[in-house]
Order: sequence, then C-alpha cells, then structure tokens
Amino acid sequence: MTQLTGDERAVYVRDMFTRIARRYDLMNRLMTGGQDIRWRKRVIELARLNDNASLLDLGTGTGDLAREALSAFPKARVVGADFTLEMMRVGRKNGPLDFSAADALRLPFGDSTFDAVVSGFLMRNVIDLNRALEEQYRVLKNGGRIVILDTTRPKRNILSPFIWIHLHFVIPTLGKLVTGVGEAYRYLPETTEGFVTVEDMAARMTLVGFKSVGFRRFMFGTVAIHYGEK
Repeated sequence: MTQLTGDERAVYVRDMFTRIARRYDLMNRLMTGGQDIRWRKRVIELARLNDNASLLDLGTGTGDLAREALSAFPKARVVGADFTLEMMRVGRKNGPLDFSAADALRLPFGDSTFDAVVSGFLMRNVIDLNRALEEQYRVLKNGGRIVILDTTRPKRNILSPFIWIHLHFVIPTLGKLVTGVGEAYRYLPETTEGFVTVEDMAARMTLVGFKSVGFRRFMFGTVAIHYGEK
C-alpha cells in the first residue's frame, strides 16, 4: 500500500477513507484510548485563536477539529476542508459546519486568507509533503499559525516491542472488527513507520518559511504535534 505513489496513492487513500468514514471517529477513540480528544484540544490551544479568527481545518474528515475550535470560539470563521466527500457527509450528521471539498496540494483559497491552519492525521497521507506545507503557508496571513497533529515514526526504546504489537496486531485486528476494513488499519502502521521523523518535519516546515517551529510527542512517541508561525 505504501509503495503507491502519485495519483495512484491519492485515489487509494480517498477510497480507503470513504470505506471507513462511518466508523472513523469510533476507531480513533478506541485506538488512542480517547487521548485523541485531548490532543485536538491542544491543537486548538496552540493555534492561538480569538473570537474574530479565521481557521482552516485541513483534512477535516468528519470535522472534529473544526468543532473543537467552534466550541472554544463560537464566533470564529471555521472552514473544514477535505478531499473525501463521504467523510464530510458523515460529519454533517453531527451538526452544521462549513465544509469545503479541497485538495491539500491545490487549496481553493486565496493567499493570506486564514489566521490559522490546523490538521489532524492528514500529512502522512499527502503525496507531496513539501507542497502541502507550501500551500498552508500561502493561505496563512502574516503572523498566522500552523498546527499539525499526526502519527510519527517512533524512536527505538525499551517499549518498542510493545509499540510494534499495538501497531501491527492490535490496531489492524480492532479495525477489522469495528469497520470491516482491516486493510485500512494495516495502512496506518505502515504510514506511521514510513513517515518522516519529528525532526525532519520541523526542518521541512522551517525550509518552507515557518518561524518559531516546535513539536511535542505523545503516546510513546507515535504521535506528535508540530506548530509554527508565518
């Protein structure tokens, strides 16, 4: 699966998320023991919004991050964008939200449009990581914030065997039971282990032009939040 590149990989990812859309949120809760809720709250805190802010939740899926932002800042202008329509259709059942169909590599928004761009578990799925970062930089206003939540390649340590079992056995088994699409949850560990390190992500963000770049690791180093400023 991870050997796919270019448009072929993009089509595969869209189809995969279409098939798991109805159980996507439930699986996130189960896989992380509910910690993903806390991580999303932290993402919105790091975005440093205010009541008049404009926010793009890129790769919004069912809109969890967007709704977290609106819960904290009800008057903010929040747009949830994704290229998997079925994920957004499922999200509409949770209440109204300003959804937009969008490709992370060709965002349909003008330059300097948003005060913050956030994403949750998007970046390891894009086919051109640098281009996705460049597009987020482009649509941010000067002084705007980027915050990225995603899985990341864990460092080897005493817990590595247990992390491997969780990624390669527990998650695929649980995914097949809950969604009926075990393949999607074999894709998760493959992309996690094949993704850039937290240091490499930070370096790429800096190369694009972001300043004050930093990151924090969670869940035994398998999840990270990166942040920076335009």
